[in-house]
Amino acid sequence: MYKWIIVACCALLSQQAFAQKGFAPVSDLDRFRGQFTAAARATQTIKSDFVQEKNLSMLSEKVVSKGKFWFKKENKVRMEYASPTYYLMVINGKTFRIRDARTDKNISVGGNKLFEQISQITADCVQGNVLGNRDFSTKVLENAQYYLLQMTPVSKNLRDFFSGIELLVDKKDLAVVKITMHERSGDDTMISFTNREMNIPLADEVFALK
Repeated sequence: MYKWIIVACCALLSQQAFAQKGFAPVSDLDRFRGQFTAAARATQTIKSDFVQEKNLSMLSEKVVSKGKFWFKKENKVRMEYASPTYYLMVINGKTFRIRDARTDKNISVGGNKLFEQISQITADCVQGNVLGNRDFSTKVLENAQYYLLQMTPVSKNLRDFFSGIELLVDKKDLAVVKITMHERSGDDTMISFTNREMNIPLADEVFALK
């Protein structure tokens, strides 16, 4: 069950090829930290399309999925896969909802340290608060167009599942445009966000758990 929830969340959390090419340590870390934190605080809502590419060690071809993504402070996330099959994940505070052709259930995060960490990662990644997450050590790199945040888990719970998470951040607006998760199993998941709309009205009903 833990593995299943984590893989779903990792859709929010992606090819090591971009992680190393053309990037160097950020020239002014304090300046980046201040700008990134300010942008995160200003982000109230996000709506976007996404494409997820999953590289499975047992398969030669990528598994590609597409769907819609919504985020709203505080800690409300909806991720709805439209193809190749329908899948819904909603995080509302300390509760997950998962729905597909076989499953429709709510799962409480309260009292479960691993679920709490996953919920926090989800919110931090899409909102840009990862520099303050003590469950990771984070390096910041840059090239002319992007910042690259390389997150290495230090929490044992998370190290059991992740070898690393990478966020690609557009320098123009400091928005997260790509999230990559590297699993201990050797599988990778990459999510690219497109058609982003920031700080638009989003009704709480979008994140309802019913």
